[in-house]
Amino acid sequence: MKWILFICLVANSFITRAQSPIDSVQFFKDEALVEMTLTTDIKKLQDKKSVEAYQPAQVSVKLPDGTTITEQIRMYARGKSRRENCLIPPIMLNFHNATSPKLYPLSRLKLVVGCGSSEIDEQLVLKEFLIYKIYNLLDEKSFRVRLVRATYTDSKGKMKPITQYSYLIEDVDDMAARNGCEASKKQSFQIEETDQAKMNQVEIFEYMIANIDWSVPGNHNIKVIFPKDDNAAKGLTVPYDFDNAGLVNAYYATPNELLGATSVTERIYRGFPRKIEVIQNTLAVFEKQKENILSLIKNFELLKPKAKSEMTSYIEDFYKIIGDKTQVQNVFILNARKE
Repeated sequence: MKWILFICLVANSFITRAQSPIDSVQFFKDEALVEMTLTTDIKKLQDKKSVEAYQPAQVSVKLPDGTTITEQIRMYARGKSRRENCLIPPIMLNFHNATSPKLYPLSRLKLVVGCGSSEIDEQLVLKEFLIYKIYNLLDEKSFRVRLVRATYTDSKGKMKPITQYSYLIEDVDDMAARNGCEASKKQSFQIEETDQAKMNQVEIFEYMIANIDWSVPGNHNIKVIFPKDDNAAKGLTVPYDFDNAGLVNAYYATPNELLGATSVTERIYRGFPRKIEVIQNTLAVFEKQKENILSLIKNFELLKPKAKSEMTSYIEDFYKIIGDKTQVQNVFILNARKE
């Protein structure tokens, strides 16, 4: 009798868990791989003329505990250049639908996919995934990401299914709320409106990964969040979208000739003038996480040995720069942006 009762309790617990809406915070806190299948009209998704036009899709998510959730959602293709050149473009998944009650709390999530279906494309996705994880080590006020093994299936049956590692990016409102903040709806900010220490951390991080594809005034690849109930607080900058970074070194990325770059992997500091004390305080944050960052890369099993070696070497070069007082002065003081 006791065994029957125990089995019933376990079964009821599983059913309750399977039927309950997903916890969006816990979803991005978990590290385990998620299996996901997306079924939609792939040809329509690839349409270069459509501009963020929603189309129906079925998503099936298999969680690490064995629970599988299958619901109807909406999605659209994101991006500009990659929509022109990639097999499957980056995707926005919208779970805010009456037809997706269990996944509803996830809100709207960006799904980052490989430009093509080759192993090289997959490795580039994994590199960018690691960059998000690196910034997580530096700052809790950052976008969490969740690795998925995604299969893309054409609902019209005109294209063979594609399976590759991809990842989901936490919703901006969830990220802000998790940190006691609110995401600003304002489209553009001046640097003076942002917290100086946090802005400098972003500037040096972008330099570390050799990414110049960002702008606060241009509202490009930076989100600004504000502490709740503090009208005097300045904006806290949160970076995202690193596929053009030298640390990724994607074959489709091109150097910015206007800034004098001759290679994607060339580091160019795009930070604004700061006092040396501000720079030193920021660099101390990076120094504190050095071993954790290198360990994160070395222990990421899905990355090929060559990619690990390249990323590790590139990060170590950054630490050589910030460990040299003369180079710190030259890079972050003398060569700071003039405008």
